[in-house]
Amino acid sequence: MHPSRHRLILLAATTAATVVAGTLGTVVASAAAVGCRVDYQITNQWQGGFGANVTVTNLGDPVNGWALTWSYAVGQQVTQAWNATVTQSGAQVTARNVDHNVAIATNGSAAFGFNGSWTGSNPVPTSFALNGTTCTGAPPTGEPTTPPPTTPPPTTPPPTTPPPAAGVVQMEDLDRGLVSVRSGSGNLVSWRLLGTETSGVAFNLYRGSTRVNASPITGATNYLDSGAAAGSAYTVRAVVGGAEQAASAPALQFGAGYLDVPLQVPAGGSTPSGESYSYSASDASVGDLNGDGSYEIVLKWEPSNAKDNSQSGYTGNVYVDAYTLTGARLWRVDLGRNIRAGAHYTQFQVYDYDGDGRAEVAMKTADGTRSGTGQLIGSSSADHRNSSGYVLSGPEYLTMFNGQTGAVASTVSYDPPRGTVSFWGDSYGNRVDRFLAGTAYLDGQRPSLIMARGYYTRAVIAAWDFRNGTLTKRWTFDSNSSGNGAAAGQGNHQLSVADVDADGRQEIVYGAATIDDNGRLLHSTGNGHGDAMHVGDLDPGRAGLEVFKVDEDASKPSSYFADARTGQVLWSTPASGDNGRGVSADIWAGSPGAESWSSAVAGLANTRGQNVGRKPSSANFLAWWDGDPVRELLDGTKIDKYGTGGETRLLDGSGVASNNGTKSTPALTGDILGDWREEVIWRTTDSRALRIYSTPTPTSTRIYTLMHDPQYRVAVAWQNTAYNQPPHPGFFIGNGMGTPPTPDIHLR
Repeated sequence: MHPSRHRLILLAATTAATVVAGTLGTVVASAAAVGCRVDYQITNQWQGGFGANVTVTNLGDPVNGWALTWSYAVGQQVTQAWNATVTQSGAQVTARNVDHNVAIATNGSAAFGFNGSWTGSNPVPTSFALNGTTCTGAPPTGEPTTPPPTTPPPTTPPPTTPPPAAGVVQMEDLDRGLVSVRSGSGNLVSWRLLGTETSGVAFNLYRGSTRVNASPITGATNYLDSGAAAGSAYTVRAVVGGAEQAASAPALQFGAGYLDVPLQVPAGGSTPSGESYSYSASDASVGDLNGDGSYEIVLKWEPSNAKDNSQSGYTGNVYVDAYTLTGARLWRVDLGRNIRAGAHYTQFQVYDYDGDGRAEVAMKTADGTRSGTGQLIGSSSADHRNSSGYVLSGPEYLTMFNGQTGAVASTVSYDPPRGTVSFWGDSYGNRVDRFLAGTAYLDGQRPSLIMARGYYTRAVIAAWDFRNGTLTKRWTFDSNSSGNGAAAGQGNHQLSVADVDADGRQEIVYGAATIDDNGRLLHSTGNGHGDAMHVGDLDPGRAGLEVFKVDEDASKPSSYFADARTGQVLWSTPASGDNGRGVSADIWAGSPGAESWSSAVAGLANTRGQNVGRKPSSANFLAWWDGDPVRELLDGTKIDKYGTGGETRLLDGSGVASNNGTKSTPALTGDILGDWREEVIWRTTDSRALRIYSTPTPTSTRIYTLMHDPQYRVAVAWQNTAYNQPPHPGFFIGNGMGTPPTPDIHLR
C-alpha cells in the first residue's frame, strides 16, 4: 500500500530539519518513493563542516550503474567522499557508483559517505533522484510510516558499563629483567621497577655475594659498577620496610653491548612457477609464554619473494617461531601455502588473553596451516592460490595458539570475512587483504584481540575475547553499517590503541577514525588514509591525549595534530600530496612537549604547530636510550641524539640489518629488559640470530617498567602490524615531566 501524498509531504517536513551552528536537530531524511528510497544521515558536525552517510534502496528493477542526485538549499559543499564518486555543480550534487557497488538488485541497497562544508545552517535535502527518477515510493512492508526520532550522539558516548575500579587492569607478573651491559671499564646493571611498586621500595645490588651499594638504592633502578670485571655475575634484591627480599634471577650478560638469541633459519624452497626463495627473520614480539616472569620472543619469517598486495606472484610459506632468550626454540607454526607472505597479510598478536599468566599467540590461518605441535587446520591438500599468486577463495580462520607449546587452543572463522573481493575497492586482491591487528582493554579489565580488514575504502574491525579456552566475538564494526560511514577510507597502514576518553577503557584509533570501546564510531576527522600515526600525551600542557598523523590525500592537510578524545584538529600543515613519514615525540628539551615532523613539511613543529628549528635527518622510529627522558631517533640500524645543529650518533648496530625494505624498521623495540629505557632488536645480517641491544648509559630518572603502562604494553603488541610504528605510553615522558601516574593494575 503506497503512502498518501499528504503523508509524503508530512514526512519531508518532519525530517528535513535544520542544523545550525552548535545545535544538532533531527538529522535523518528518509525520502520514500516509487522505485527508490534514500536515507540521508548527518553523522557528525563541527563548525563549518559535517559528515554524512547516504543509503539508497532500489525498489524497482535491478540497476547496473547508478547516479543519485540532490540539491542543497543554502550553499553546502561536498569536500570528500568514499564508496561513491561525488561531483557538485552549484547546488546540484551527483553521486555515482564505484566499481564494488555498481549493481543494486531489487530491494537491494548501496551506501556511501562524504564530508561537507556549511555556513549558517545545514538543512537536509528534501528530494533525491536515482538515475533520473525521483524517489517518492513506499518504504518496505512493516517499516514505520515515519522514521523514528534520532538523538545525536554526545561528543563522548556514555559507557555501556561502569568504569572499571582501580587496580583491575590485568598485566603481566614480570621478574626484575636484570641485565648487565658493558659500559667503558665497568658494567651498567639495570632492573625493572614494577608498576605496583611506585613507592616504598628500594634495592640492593650484589656482585656475586658482595653488595655493591653502600645504602639501599631509592632512585633510578640502575647502577654503574665502575671497574667491575666483564662478565661479573649480578643479582638484585628489593628492600621493603627495611627488610631485604629474595634475590632476583641472575643478570643477563650484554658483554659487547648486546645479547644474541640464536635462531633456526627455515629451509628455502621454490614456487609453482619455479622461483627459488630463502628466508630472513622479520618482525618480532614478546610475551611471557611459560609464566616464569621473563619474556620469550615470537618471530615471523619472511620469504625473499614476499609481496606487497599490489604485486602479483607466488610466495613461500610464512613461519612463526617462539624462542627463549637463550635461543631454545619452543615451537614453529607453518601457515601453509594459503596464507600469502607480505607486510599486510600476517599480523600476529602475543598477549595473555585469558589471564592464566601465560601469553597466547593469535593470527589468521587457512587450509594447510600446521600448529607448533603438528596439528592441521583445515585441508592439507587444498590450494586456493590463483594464477597470479593471490588467495581470493577458500576458508579463512582465526587461531589462538598456546604460547608455550604452539598447539591450537581455539580456531574460528575469520571475521571480518572476505566476502566479494570487489566490494573492498578492486577486483584483483589488493585492498581485500589489507589486515591490521591489535590488543585492547575494551572492558578496562582484561585484554581483547582486535582483527581488522580494509582501510582504503571499507573498514571492518572485529573484537574477540579468549576465555575458558574459546574465542568468542565481542563486537564487529563495519564502515558499511548505518552510522559508520565516516570511518570508510580513514584507516592507516597501522592502528593505535589508547583510552582516548579517559573512561578506563581503551579505544581503537583506526587512522583518521576512532572506534569506541563498545564498537561504535566515536569520531572521524575525515582526513583519510596515511602511512604513519602517533598517539600519546604529546602535549602535557593540555588535558588528555593527542594524535599526530600524516596524510596521503593531496586535498587534505599533509599532517595534523588533533585531540584524541574529540578528533578536533588543533593544527595542521597545508596539503602537499602523499606525505609518507611522520614522527611526534619530545626529542628536544628546547620546547615543551613533543616535537612533530614529517617528510613533506619543512622544519620541526612544537605542540602549537610553530616551526621551532631544524628537522631531524630521519622520520622513522624512536627509542629512549640515553640518561635523560628526552627520546632519541632510531632509523635503520642506528640511534641518534637530536641537536639543533645536527645529530650525535649514540649507537651503530654491528652486523645487523633492518626489516621491511625502505621502512628500515627493527624487529622490535620496547622496554623488554632492565629499567624503563628501551631495548632494540635487529636481526643479524645472516638471520642466524636476533641481536638485542640495551643502553650502557646511566640514568637518574626513576620510572616503573613501561610494560606496566597499559597503552605502552598493547602498543608493543601491535607494533608488528603492517607499517610498524614505535610505542607511546599513556603519560608524558620528556623534559620537565612530572611523576608518572600510578597504573591501576594487578599482576597475573
